[in-house]
Amino acid sequence: MPALRSSFRARPKPPASAWKDVPWAARRSHLGRRGLAIGIDIGGTKVAAGVVDAEGRVLAEARRSTPGADPRAVEQTIVELVDELSAEHRVASVGIGAAGWMDLDGGTVLFSPHLAWRNEPLRASLQKLLRRPVLLTNDADAAAWAEWRFGAGQGESRLVCVTLGTGIGGAMVMDGRVERGRYGVAGEFGHQIIFPGGHRCECGNRGCWEQYASGNALGREARQLVRTNSPEGRALLEKAGGTADNLTGAAVTALALEGDATSRELLADQGEWLGLGLANLAAALDPGMFVIGGGLCDAGELLAGPARESFAKNLTGRGFRPMAGIELAALGPRAGMIGAADLSRVSGRAHS
Repeated sequence: MPALRSSFRARPKPPASAWKDVPWAARRSHLGRRGLAIGIDIGGTKVAAGVVDAEGRVLAEARRSTPGADPRAVEQTIVELVDELSAEHRVASVGIGAAGWMDLDGGTVLFSPHLAWRNEPLRASLQKLLRRPVLLTNDADAAAWAEWRFGAGQGESRLVCVTLGTGIGGAMVMDGRVERGRYGVAGEFGHQIIFPGGHRCECGNRGCWEQYASGNALGREARQLVRTNSPEGRALLEKAGGTADNLTGAAVTALALEGDATSRELLADQGEWLGLGLANLAAALDPGMFVIGGGLCDAGELLAGPARESFAKNLTGRGFRPMAGIELAALGPRAGMIGAADLSRVSGRAHS
């Protein structure tokens, strides 16, 4: 496996020893180049693209269905999106965000779970097709960067982002860089073991955090409640139209927002597990703030409130240390697109 760089770095900044004394406006000034960039977010079902300016504003958007797992078909879809968006906007660079493990220096997707890619030289192929500088990044890193630059994490020097969707993803922005770890795979927070011997995870282990604090976990708990045939379970099944399979994480969240007491209780349970996992991350990483994103965060304070309570209860050294803030993400599903575009603008890896 090729050596992986541990982080994206923007333009040179003051030495770490002096960095904390530099005013925030001056810190951010090193992020440099203005102008427009296109951000591409490759998902399992859709490819979303947007023209993004230097302030993080999305000026135009387009999307296509993901055309299967064939890399050439995905590349052609990206070319079509870039051509469409650049017809009316002068775009200097393109950032590509995708799930999986990356060789960031080589611009290669080593492994992508959504598309079953292995060792795919995506950046080199796209630079030939697009005739523009292209940056390749992990989608969670792109979203975290966007929240740090333009969203809920602005002003925080040590930021951890956690994304609650089907599973749990994450990323870190530390002192102005996306931190990927020695081998480029930092941020796989959802696979910390939080309940040894617990639910089987798709990764092969048991008791992973994402089996207790994700959209899939919320739906599973709701369906298990229905199977108890308790009064609460029967009432929940009725609200799901009589079909237990309708009780997905999104459906339970919607019911909770409508005021359903049982769904709110299920969400509160998720919040407790979320707070416990965040307390573990705080012990290891000591961030100043957690930003929580993903579809499950549509529940807002119904999830965040119990998470904060659980975090405070489980935090190592509680009462003798500052507590990191826990905030909901501000940029929604556009975060990956915005972050990929901005990284292509400010990173030295956007090679021509």
